[in-house]
Amino acid sequence: MTELAFCTAGELAEKIRAGEVSSLELTDYFIGRIERLDGELNAVVVRDFDRARRAARQADAALAEGKVVGPLHGVPMTIKESYDIQGLPTTWGLPVFKDNIAATDAESVRAYKAAGAVFLGKTNVPLNLADFQSYNEIYGTTGNPWDTDRTPGGSSGGAAAALAAGLTGLESGSDIGGSIRNPAHFCGVYGHKPTWGIVPPQGHALPGMVGGPDIAVCGPLARSADDLALAMDVLGAAEPLNRPGWRLDLPKPTKTSLGELRVALWPTDPSAPVCREIADRVASVGETLAKLGAAVSDSARPSFDPRDAHLTYVQHLNSIMGAGIPDDAFRGLQHAADQLEPDDMSDRANSLRATVLSHRDWIRADHARERLRYAWRAFFDEWDILICPQMSTPAFPHDHSEQTSRTLDIDGQARPYFEQLFWAGLVTESYLPSTVFPTGPSADGLPIGLQAIGAEYDDLRTIDFTRLLAREIGGFTPPPGYGDV
Repeated sequence: MTELAFCTAGELAEKIRAGEVSSLELTDYFIGRIERLDGELNAVVVRDFDRARRAARQADAALAEGKVVGPLHGVPMTIKESYDIQGLPTTWGLPVFKDNIAATDAESVRAYKAAGAVFLGKTNVPLNLADFQSYNEIYGTTGNPWDTDRTPGGSSGGAAAALAAGLTGLESGSDIGGSIRNPAHFCGVYGHKPTWGIVPPQGHALPGMVGGPDIAVCGPLARSADDLALAMDVLGAAEPLNRPGWRLDLPKPTKTSLGELRVALWPTDPSAPVCREIADRVASVGETLAKLGAAVSDSARPSFDPRDAHLTYVQHLNSIMGAGIPDDAFRGLQHAADQLEPDDMSDRANSLRATVLSHRDWIRADHARERLRYAWRAFFDEWDILICPQMSTPAFPHDHSEQTSRTLDIDGQARPYFEQLFWAGLVTESYLPSTVFPTGPSADGLPIGLQAIGAEYDDLRTIDFTRLLAREIGGFTPPPGYGDV
């Protein structure tokens, strides 16, 4: 059983189908790992072990009758706390919702169950899913399995930590400000932020919210690119109200080798400088690709001012993040808004509201966003993939001080904490897909992940790029100390 902890979900499913291990044996195995290894880590904060065992027995009984439910038949997994699972709490880390029990399953949970997955429980998040760290008054603090004194990221921090530590077979998170991508980077796993609108978000919402939010997405985290592709095949679908006439048909990758690709590099930016080690890692990946015959440029950029693009993103982000929470809780969160705009972004930054936009403001911001989408479309007519950082640093130490006072050390310079939303918003505002992939450790032994960005609906291309790249630079590596004990 030693190797099972770090198998991919696809490999676990194959072992179950081949009779090498039963779903119940595998479920008990992961439950045992959670009970032994998750104390200090604190990743799987909502546990549903009894129902998991019942579901595993049902999966084994079905297989004994020759019935395979789907590609994840019998595979144990966890999911971010912010998704509804019937009978379990959904709080988003907000104390006001500590007694909120979900009456139904989220759309993603239904899709995973229909594919045969068995749910062990749910993983930790920050308050209102609004931090690069994962801690809250309800569940406490989640550590990074590479160094529990450091953040695993947020808001899908528990998800990435559980995957990296081998506590689960697969995970799903959500992303509006890098919440899938920065935990994948910090923990050394894979994460995919899908094109907006292709994974139904219903059931990933605070009470009273039923529509899909603008720019926010749901998507998978995994230990391999193959698992991301498998999960996207499970998750991609029309939203419930669109199902009578909407069908998803993502284009398949047409280039089968890295040498065929045209790749642009964006190693750092004055709006959000990154540490030299991460910028150099972008360049290093570019050198690997160039040696394989790929066309590589470190100067190609879409035709817009990235500072203006970031301001448009911040306008939407402020409004969306405040829309679903009670007024009292929202007022308590507004203090973080002051840092959402980098200091050097002109007088326009000072005029942005830290509260919900008026409908007039929203429409104007939406037109600005459409211009960005057209610019990206023209860019990706010439380039297949853009590689850039996800965050400015590897995982940093826990910092639970007031958000307005936090900074990140970038090669000896203190930079505003939320300045790094630039790298998330670059992708998010224009609905683009982005796959974060591991590139190996930093000098301090911490994971470094980068973004592979593609055109809208080119999700399978960005995922496949990271699959091919792993053959050259390696993929997921387990953190020390999480083997079977």
